Amino acid sequence: MTSSAAWDPARTGKRVVFWRHGRTEWNRAGRFQGQQDIALDPSGAHQAVEAAAVLRHLHPDVVISSDLGRALATAQALGEAAGKPVGTDRRLRETYAGAWEGMLFADIAAQFPEEQAGWAAGSGDVRAGGGESRVDVGRRVAEAVTDAADALAPGGTLVVVSHGGAIRAGICALLGLPTDSWTVISGVSNCHWSVLEERDTSGGGVRWNLAQHNVGLDSVPSGPLEG
Repeated sequence: MTSSAAWDPARTGKRVVFWRHGRTEWNRAGRFQGQQDIALDPSGAHQAVEAAAVLRHLHPDVVISSDLGRALATAQALGEAAGKPVGTDRRLRETYAGAWEGMLFADIAAQFPEEQAGWAAGSGDVRAGGGESRVDVGRRVAEAVTDAADALAPGGTLVVVSHGGAIRAGICALLGLPTDSWTVISGVSNCHWSVLEERDTSGGGVRWNLAQHNVGLDSVPSGPLEG
């Protein structure tokens, strides 16, 4: 199999599309959501419908989502647009952030300066609010995605609807990046997506290439989206 543009209908390898949920009120306010089950706000619901109208042109074979409501509602917008059922997997949840969940990011920095500095620097060992580390999150997300991708037919497309921190950690884990370099991958904005393409591993090496990252409606390639 060879790497190709993420929108190329001639692509032969499997493809994984990570899609972050739409905006919530806590996103707007700057709160650490973690695994609190916060719903999409009206803007986020609109984002999901608009992005789904574009992502359906990738002809997803399977759509799976975090079971948290903001991700599942986003995934269901694509399920309706593409005529596909939506499955859920708890392993795709956002980081469990313990005492930080619900706190404003500014207050976390003020009350937990050392821990927050380590988290912001991308340390794989820091546990957000005493909860999970980035390594913990990356491992479970990568396991969920690998299980789903392995079940795809050759050339199939998997859409994974998850959360900003979980997506970044999962991508870094799937790419085999050293944990001290995970900050080289930026976060993903609300309702933006990233694309991994399967590569030929007959000679060894990492299974996935990062073909697109943090793509939104303002950066979709021009021209027809259907092959």
